[in-house]
Amino acid sequence: MSTDLDNRNTKVMNRFDVTSRLIARLKHEEAVIGGIGNTNFDLWAAGHRPQNFYMLGSMGLAFPIALGVALAQPDRRVFALEGDGSLLMQLGALATIAALRPKNLIMIVMDNGIYQITGAQPTPAASVADIVAIASGSGLANSAWAADEEDFERLVDEALSASEPSLIAVRIDDKPGVGTTRRDPVQIRERFMHGLGVREPL
Repeated sequence: MSTDLDNRNTKVMNRFDVTSRLIARLKHEEAVIGGIGNTNFDLWAAGHRPQNFYMLGSMGLAFPIALGVALAQPDRRVFALEGDGSLLMQLGALATIAALRPKNLIMIVMDNGIYQITGAQPTPAASVADIVAIASGSGLANSAWAADEEDFERLVDEALSASEPSLIAVRIDDKPGVGTTRRDPVQIRERFMHGLGVREPL
């Protein structure tokens, strides 16, 4: 059984470094959905690619959006990057994903225990809520904390060949995001759809 202690015993890593390690492992035009704020700022800076989707203002919807992409394109691996605060707003998505079992969906939770963008207020994940225990209890058996950077890369590699949805939780520091996403929703949408092969470029 996962406990809050499992969370505390993991290494605190840097979100941009972790994101960069993920992007470096993508070789087959995998889709990546970046949650709001620093999560997608770091995604933008780590490796801008047409298969990246940068969310603007839609807190808690990275996993539901990624689920839709995964169901629509079952032969493409789909990653979703989300913060702990955003995920805690939309926990029902975990049970829905577990029920639908898209084998090509990989969820990564960046957990620093705070709502960083709005003033660093603590989230429940800072004290009482264990993201991996919640995911496992929702039916996502392939859920784990990354112990360190090497373990994160191992878990990503395993998820890339898994036959069920995977969730990887990462304890991160509170460093600000690197860079800033260009805030043009239409451009973001059109580029992403072109990157997935469902829309001709503008």
